[in-house]
Amino acid sequence: MNEKWRKRLDTAWEWTRLFFYGASFDKRMGVVRKEAHDVNDEVMLLLFGDYLGIPNPLSYYMIELLPYVAKDIPGWERRMMNREMIMAEKAGQYGFDG
Repeated sequence: MNEKWRKRLDTAWEWTRLFFYGASFDKRMGVVRKEAHDVNDEVMLLLFGDYLGIPNPLSYYMIELLPYVAKDIPGWERRMMNREMIMAEKAGQYGFDG
């Protein structure tokens, strides 16, 4: 009988712990993950903006970094094409939209 109650108490404790983890920590990690994607997108835009039609006079030298970031380019292109107005999004994020 005592073992049965101990198992139920452990299960209830695990559920409570997971609830509070999901309610607090997981939301913050989503914000951190989005910020990390934004910073990564900005670096990729500086390095390989010519793929999107933004002229870059140093693109010849930036191409040397391509082997290191080649696996990230398809996801980056997809994220860039899904955004409507990158500058408006950043202006709104930092409160410059008036």
